[in-house]
Order: sequence, then C-alpha cells, then structure tokens
Amino acid sequence: MVVKAELEKLGFNPISVELGEVSLAENISVDDKVKIAQKLNQFGFELLEDRKTQIAEQIKTVIINLVHYTKEPLKINLSSYLSEQIKLEYAQFTAIFSDVENQTIEKYFIAQKVEKAKEMLTYGELTLSEIAYQLNYSSVAHLSAQFKKVTGLTPSAYKAEAFDKRKTLDEI
Repeated sequence: MVVKAELEKLGFNPISVELGEVSLAENISVDDKVKIAQKLNQFGFELLEDRKTQIAEQIKTVIINLVHYTKEPLKINLSSYLSEQIKLEYAQFTAIFSDVENQTIEKYFIAQKVEKAKEMLTYGELTLSEIAYQLNYSSVAHLSAQFKKVTGLTPSAYKAEAFDKRKTLDEI
C-alpha cells in the first residue's frame, strides 16, 4: 500500500503492486527511476532493476514465507517447491542465487530455519522435539547439529544465554 501510494504521489499510475513487483502503465525515464528509488529508500524499500537480483529476492521471499509464516509442512523437496513458486527450473536460478547472495539456497534455507528455531527457543513455549517437528527436521539431533554449525552453540546453550543472539530477517 505504501509503494502504491507513493508512486501515485509522484504522478505514476501503477497497474499492479505485489510483493516485490510493480507494473506501471507508462515507460519511465532515468530521472523518474532516480526519484522512485529515493522515495522507496525513505520507506526501507529498494528499486531492483537487475533481473538476477530480482530472482534472488524472489527466492528469499519464498523461503522466508515458507519457514516463518507457513504452518503446513513441505510435502515436496525444496528445489521442486521453489521451481513451482518462481516459475523457473531449479538449475536456472540456483546459480543466480549463489552468484548474487554469495551462498547456496540450501545454506540460506538452513539459516532461516535456525533463526526460526532461535525465535521458538526464545519464547520457550515448545520443547526441542516440537520445534524440530514444526521445522520439518527428521530428528532433534539433526536440528541440534545444524543449529550448532550455524550459531556455534547447542540449542540448550543458546536458550541459557542471557542476551539475544537473533538476527533480523534481512541480516541473514
């Protein structure tokens, strides 16, 4: 809503505004792009024109939604799920993601799952077994191993820490 309102204030006619994508009725000049980018930056948004960067951001958005906001367990493998959501073959976008983000999709996915586990541990309402189940880990040992590899701490040691080691989603 913010993006649409700000584009209209700048005199543009957005046809559609969806998460991560805007379609305008008219072509815009380089000066107009600069104005739009400056306005979006004021609200914490970024203008992405490079197709590779757009694809990488789409992948990140799909993974964040899957890990943090989807309650249903993933019934197919991650590569098939991403291919369905992004509408490209996995081989096409996996190299793009690695090039843009300097990490693999799998590492990014694991980092998001560990961040979600940290959130769940912080709230302290679920057991480690329940957290492992909710995050689709095959076992508590698998979750613990990945958690320690990413954070350097076991889930129990993390929970015992007095300070918050969580990162915001855009820092991952």
